Amino acid sequence: MRCVVQRVSRASVSVGGESVGAIGPGLCVLVGALEGDGPEDCAFMARKLSSLRIFTDSDGRMNLDVRAAGNAVLLVSQFTLAADTTSGTRPSFSSAMAPQAAQELLEGLKGLLEAEGLQVQTGRFGAKMDVELVNEGPVTILLDSRDKKRK
Repeated sequence: MRCVVQRVSRASVSVGGESVGAIGPGLCVLVGALEGDGPEDCAFMARKLSSLRIFTDSDGRMNLDVRAAGNAVLLVSQFTLAADTTSGTRPSFSSAMAPQAAQELLEGLKGLLEAEGLQVQTGRFGAKMDVELVNEGPVTILLDSRDKKRK
């Protein structure tokens, strides 16, 4: 599972001009599920997302996680994070998880984050979405659940 995590002052997702998810300050997370990902990848990503200390404390240091900062999470499915560009200029998405399984994994991630007490909004899986955000900092972090296997 791959995630692009952005610290935002606000973020929203719309489908066909209709708002389907929006947050104020928090994390906008683009989520890509790869073939072979499972519940352990969801658990890894939920732990990372809920404990990533990228919000500023009273001293102006990045020392608070999303919950301690009182912020929310916007999850947006993004199968293009599975892109393989090692051969040629047209990306291959053959490592992307099948849509039904990917949707279940994304819903699992949402549930784990909500179980941590976080407010979570989402886009609409499989839809053509417009994502608007204000990246605060800017702070952008790349996470990959396969990193857990490297340690």
